[in-house]
Amino acid sequence: MLLNKTLSKSNNELQNQLIKLFHSSGIPLHFNKTGNKEFTNYQRISLIILLRRSKKSLRDFVVELRESRWTSWLGLRRIPGKSTLHDWIKRFEMKTIRQLFKLLKPQKSTLTAIDGTGFDSWQRSRHYEKRANEIGDLPHMIYAKADLFIDVKTRKVLDFNLNFTRIHDVKVAEKIFKRINLKGKIILADRGYDSEHLHEIIRNKGGILYAPVRKMDKKAFKRKKPGGFYRRKCIELPEYYHQRSIIEAINFSIKKKQITSLLSKKKYMQKREFGWHMIVYNLRIELNETQFPQEIGQNYFFILIGIYVFPDSALNYKALYTQIF
Repeated sequence: MLLNKTLSKSNNELQNQLIKLFHSSGIPLHFNKTGNKEFTNYQRISLIILLRRSKKSLRDFVVELRESRWTSWLGLRRIPGKSTLHDWIKRFEMKTIRQLFKLLKPQKSTLTAIDGTGFDSWQRSRHYEKRANEIGDLPHMIYAKADLFIDVKTRKVLDFNLNFTRIHDVKVAEKIFKRINLKGKIILADRGYDSEHLHEIIRNKGGILYAPVRKMDKKAFKRKKPGGFYRRKCIELPEYYHQRSIIEAINFSIKKKQITSLLSKKKYMQKREFGWHMIVYNLRIELNETQFPQEIGQNYFFILIGIYVFPDSALNYKALYTQIF
């Protein structure tokens, strides 16, 4: 009942997207049939998304929430505390987060790309890290490797994976491609994904992979052909391969606008934090599409201004005056 009233009185486009996301998810309004029902799951999910969108700590987010209009827009009876909001984050497991994430993916995608990037999973100043190493050894900076599989046209993320060890790109790609439908998809990748076994996995699922061939060893150099049937087809890449650089721009956008470093300490919480960030990113792209649709063209008007000089009688009078005197 509360959600229906909110739907009829939505205040901005983000709230509309949150309502649609919750309705299509199939998550019940309350997990418990009896007991305290002060907060709904719609309010919990919305506040977690707003928290990840704000890039603030739990304490600062709760303080600023008192001054924002989201308290009335979400119909909150009271402002949740820092520990309450933290319990909500722990309640939603990775399975539920991926369930919400799948609802924001594009329905059809043909041209896709995959790439990996790294995030700092420990907030530590690089400047003081260098100065402290001059005195004594510091523990190694905790590393988080994120792999993104995106749709080139819409620039939305189709799937993601987060690891905390140095793992090869091919192994992560095999994990992603085994759980996603690849029929009719063209995948663009860099040289790190050049693997005949990965080609076979994608071909068996109806997709095509284009990845530059790595430097050949001495035996292959004599033959002038790389090993593998599908790898040899990637010697000449298609003309649209340059669109793979879009995923590099997406990695930069996520690091610049959303994730400077992971705030959570435990690994399973860092995975959930990154999953919420992927939901926030797809919501951000969808909001940009609704506000600035690509189908609508732009009209340009050009105005040509000309300056013309017309002689008047003042010039003739000046010439006559100089002749007389």
